[in-house]
Amino acid sequence: MKVLIVGAGKLGYNLASQLSGGDILVTVMDSDSEVLDRIADHLDVMIVRGSGMQVEVLKDMNIEEYDLVIAVTENDETNMVICSIAKKLGCKKSIARVRNPEYSEQGDFIREVMDIDHIVNPELATANEINRNLLYHYSLYSGDFAEGRIMILHFAASTLPGFVGKRIKEIKNINGILIGIISRNGEIIIPHGEDYIMEDDILYVIGKKDNINQLAKTCKTSVEIKYIKKVMILGGGRIGYYLAEKLTSQGISVKIIEYDKERCEYLSENLDDTLVICGDGTDINLLNEEDISSMDAFIGVTGIDEENLLMTLLAKQVGVKKVIAKVSKSSYIQVIEKLGVDIAVSPIDITASDILKYIRGGRAASVSLLLGGKAEVTEVIASKDMWFVEKPIAELGLPKGIIIGAVDHKGKVIIPTGNTVIYPGDRFVMLSSAIRQKDLEDFLKSF
Repeated sequence: MKVLIVGAGKLGYNLASQLSGGDILVTVMDSDSEVLDRIADHLDVMIVRGSGMQVEVLKDMNIEEYDLVIAVTENDETNMVICSIAKKLGCKKSIARVRNPEYSEQGDFIREVMDIDHIVNPELATANEINRNLLYHYSLYSGDFAEGRIMILHFAASTLPGFVGKRIKEIKNINGILIGIISRNGEIIIPHGEDYIMEDDILYVIGKKDNINQLAKTCKTSVEIKYIKKVMILGGGRIGYYLAEKLTSQGISVKIIEYDKERCEYLSENLDDTLVICGDGTDINLLNEEDISSMDAFIGVTGIDEENLLMTLLAKQVGVKKVIAKVSKSSYIQVIEKLGVDIAVSPIDITASDILKYIRGGRAASVSLLLGGKAEVTEVIASKDMWFVEKPIAELGLPKGIIIGAVDHKGKVIIPTGNTVIYPGDRFVMLSSAIRQKDLEDFLKSF
């Protein structure tokens, strides 16, 4: 498969990193030589200096031989035009990043007129993910699969009684649960029964929803939240806008704190039932005046990671039950749980997950990137033409670094053993380290 990524910013780099290697040949195009040089130094991809808007440039690189173009420049209109031109010149499929709220309301029309196969909106997708996290009752939520029957939560190992210092196979009272991923000092471990749990480990646990809920109740820091009624949002950009719109439609009281006066006027004019406060969201006096301690949730979604982290930590200290920070730097995501922030959301990882799901087509019901893209969770719906169905898992030869964490068979969640068989129609969840992506792709192929 040949993929052209136009735009070498954070998202373009992340996509190139996730897609490169194996059977996917990635080319990255940008007009900035320094950015391209950085990519060439770190990733095994081809680079092209130029503009995706130039027909001759696309012709010279034989765009008709490409299976997919992904346009992720900073400009919505540019992305749409690039996709349209590439399709006209023979590229098979196209994906455009389009972020303007006005365009998001016309997505189907734009796709049809511009001949774009798929549109991604990082800010809208991030708002949806935050909303999903807010509606879940525990503060350590990571994701759900198989229509909510399979769940993943993450825990600091030190908060789970009887875990630290033991081998996984020695831990009691975790029936129906699997420790699927261990994050240790920035490294990802796909563990087995002989692995020990260390004091500073972060554990990603997968299993049946009811079993996971029982484990969460034993956690020293997990907070059960019955209802979210009042939310304060720091930052009135696109994510703040989309999120406020979604929350107010559910009857939740929302306050947005935004520094830019002109943006405040826009928010006030376009958002119903939302209180917009024009001021410095890092001013603790302002936050106290707006009664931050009475909030059920505090969401930091400014364009500055450090600001989001600092203020969500402050909100936690004054008693807010659930705090969520938007972060773009993967290095922050990997240590976020240790800082005390409940959840970190990355627009880049969320968008990359969406694109990976699209590329994999019918094989993947969902894809989630964890820990700044270092780990991946893939939900698959088994079909009769998949080579591994109706065989015991022990006979499948799963590569090291990849495990099947849970299987949903006719609505019943199973933590698999070597004797477990996957049947057509089953949903199963695979966990893998990012470096095993090619092995995962090879496994999912139908031979």
